Amino acid sequence: MVMVVRRFEVWLVNLDPAIGKEIKKTRPCLIISPDETNKYLDTIVGAPMTTIIRNYPTRIRCVFQRKNGQVAIDQIRYLDKTRLIKKLGTLHEQFCKVVCKTLLEYFAFE
Repeated sequence: MVMVVRRFEVWLVNLDPAIGKEIKKTRPCLIISPDETNKYLDTIVGAPMTTIIRNYPTRIRCVFQRKNGQVAIDQIRYLDKTRLIKKLGTLHEQFCKVVCKTLLEYFAFE
């Protein structure tokens, strides 16, 4: 069965086992990899979501399923699709633009 995963969807993902300071547990993750790669590869790029608020420039505040939290851009990782449990929803387009802007700043070559 082919799993269809789209950019800016939020999926419940099993992040264990984690090492060191990696975010762990089963939690929502924002899919940030492009649809073209999501279609053909067995891995996706995801950013974990957390309800622990940190004042980091790589954490983007959001509300998802009526919970205040953040998308942790500093914790992005490649994830095998077998870690994905179920789709939880999709984030608003304006928020997705903020995510893309933050990613550009995070990976900027200066």
